[in-house]
Formats: sequence, C-alpha cells, structure tokens
Amino acid sequence: MNFDLRLPIGIMFSILGVLVATVGIASSKSSTVLGININLTWGIVMLIFGALMLFGAMRGRNKNEDGK
Repeated sequence: MNFDLRLPIGIMFSILGVLVATVGIASSKSSTVLGININLTWGIVMLIFGALMLFGAMRGRNKNEDGK
C-alpha cells in the first residue's frame, strides 16, 4: 500500500485556509479582536500548514519513485 495521509490533509487545509482568509478579507471589521483580524490570521496559518503538508507529500512521493 502506498497511501500518504499528508496529501488529503494538505488539500483540505489549503482549501479551508483560502476560504477563511477570503472571509477575513471580505469582512475585515466584524471579526477583529484587539485589532487583529482572526479569520485572516487563521486562514493564513491554515494555508501555510496545508502547503507544508502538500510539500511533504510531494517530497515523499518523489523519494518513493526514485526507489530510495
């Protein structure tokens, strides 16, 4: 079996990160606490986490194809 769980996790967090960040940009006044836009901040955090998971999945896939 060659199933890497990082790929679906990365896709899910990337999509959700983009959606939450978009909501944070669109409604900048309604979700601020202490001057910090929560939706935008956590959307960017989720997008970075998703990108790291996708990077790890692609890197692991390349290692498996090389036979190492």
